[in-house]
Amino acid sequence: MSLVDFEAERHTNPVDTIETIAGGHDWSFERSGDDEITISIKAGLADYHVSFAWMEEMEAVHLSCAFDLKVSEMRKLEVMRLLALVNEQMWIGHFDLWSQEGLVMFRQTLLLSGGADPTEQQVESLISSAIDACERYFPAFQFVVWAGKTAPEALEAVLFETAGEA
Repeated sequence: MSLVDFEAERHTNPVDTIETIAGGHDWSFERSGDDEITISIKAGLADYHVSFAWMEEMEAVHLSCAFDLKVSEMRKLEVMRLLALVNEQMWIGHFDLWSQEGLVMFRQTLLLSGGADPTEQQVESLISSAIDACERYFPAFQFVVWAGKTAPEALEAVLFETAGEA
């Protein structure tokens, strides 16, 4: 028997756990099916649309987090350059350009191999890391799309950290 052939019995649907967390935070959400949920989260810089999809055959919960920033055809190449620079900084998850829609989104996956169920702490951490990444890099995408900055200029601006006190 190969490790890939092992099938554990799952007692709960991971999306049910995500729905419980969304309800506990009073986030608005829409469950489009047994295996999908979209949550709206207001943060400091933007409103984020966090979608989860349970992929049973892969035993994985996929998260995608999008924000309202439409990338014009003229700025797509520079946004892709920025994506490459930003993704070099990432330890968990990555940013993509959904080119058909012109949307930037953050994506990551939680593997639940062997019938594991996600804990509330894992889901909270998944959401938190997605929002943190989006909050950190959203201004860089704005600089490229709206201000016409180059990818290196935009990244340098958002990675600038102040030290000391005024």
